[in-house]
Amino acid sequence: MRGLLALVIAALALAETAAFAEVPVPPLTARVIDETGTLTGEQRSSLEQTLKDFEARKGSQISVLIVPTTQPETIEQYSIRVAEQWKLGRQKVDDGALLIVAKNDRALRIEVGYGLEGVLTDATSNRIINETIVPRFKRGDFYGGIAAGVDSITRVVSGEPLPAPQRRGESNGMGALLPALFVMAVVAGGVLRAILGRLPGAVVTGGIIGVLAWLLSGAIVLAIVAGTVALVFTLVGGGMGAFAGGRYVGGRSGGLGGGSNRDIFRGGGGGFGGGGASGRW
Repeated sequence: MRGLLALVIAALALAETAAFAEVPVPPLTARVIDETGTLTGEQRSSLEQTLKDFEARKGSQISVLIVPTTQPETIEQYSIRVAEQWKLGRQKVDDGALLIVAKNDRALRIEVGYGLEGVLTDATSNRIINETIVPRFKRGDFYGGIAAGVDSITRVVSGEPLPAPQRRGESNGMGALLPALFVMAVVAGGVLRAILGRLPGAVVTGGIIGVLAWLLSGAIVLAIVAGTVALVFTLVGGGMGAFAGGRYVGGRSGGLGGGSNRDIFRGGGGGFGGGGASGRW
């Protein structure tokens, strides 16, 4: 009877220990580690290349980690464990930063090394999280949020200030739509010109761009302007859709992740002291 009781107590203790076991810190094998399968291979490669190029240019090491959860620890407790084990940044310079996302917890954090605390301040990290990353996460755009967050972090570390906070009720308006509409006009205009002819292709392109601008902005004047510009551009310009099947389509001369040189990423020995900010979505 005593043996059975001891066995039950041991089993309960083991179950309790397992329930409160810390989430292990994954080994640092890349600049972007996704343990949730959220990112595609191409997305990981794109982020990896961005961070690699930034490190080569600036010297600072920035990494991204996506995990399902940090429970039972808070994201702050887990993040500092990761930072201490990975030692991002150069030794004695301590210019490392970590963007960590706990997807199931709907929590994220930017952990900042000692050497970057003067530029990537707690307030700046908080703005990047709440103004840049969280809105995209709320729309389910995890790659977009992470990519935009990485871009903001690298710009700040490079000495560029963040844009002024957006006023409540103020929208980016047509300015945010122009790049996408321009690319669409260039590509669609070239294709439609080749299929329908110069004038019909220009008219159809202008109509499509005008309708899209109206649907996205709600402003009829802006829609008319956008449609007219697209029509004229298609009518007088060559468009780029004609290059379909050539070097333009795909946008890259070599595939992401291609090449035989394998980059093995290691932390440089930087130190962290809990600087940064956290957020939720």
